[in-house]
Formats: sequence, C-alpha cells, structure tokens
Amino acid sequence: MKPEESAMSKYIPLWNWIRENGEDSFKLTFAEIEKIAGVPLDHSFLKYKKELQEYGYQVIKISMKTELVAFEKLSV
Repeated sequence: MKPEESAMSKYIPLWNWIRENGEDSFKLTFAEIEKIAGVPLDHSFLKYKKELQEYGYQVIKISMKTELVAFEKLSV
C-alpha cells in the first residue's frame, strides 16, 4: 500500500487508473468514472479531486452539461 492510500479515498481506483493511463490530457464521462472507481460520482468528488495531484494529475474541468471531466498531467 502506498502512503497516500492510507486515507483510502473511495476514488483510489480511479486515481490509480489515471496514473497507469499515462496520457498527458484526456476526458472521461461521468459513467466511465463510476465504472472505473466502482462508486457513483457525487458531490464529494470536488473534495477528493485534490488527491489526484499526488498521482501526478489534476482535474482541469468538470462539465455538468456534457457529463465530462477533463484531466491533465502535472508539469514536472
């Protein structure tokens, strides 16, 4: 278990998937996120999205209208 996993956010499976994906930037639908994370996407995502920086990525846009979330690799 990695140190950042000790808190056991419900989005850890999603963060791991994003890190393993390795693309510089990409979008996922709300449905894709729910399938990968194994939990429904809810308002808590706004709080938990900060954890993603520990995995080298950030959320750059959340579109409620199109139900898409855009992700981007952090610059080193």
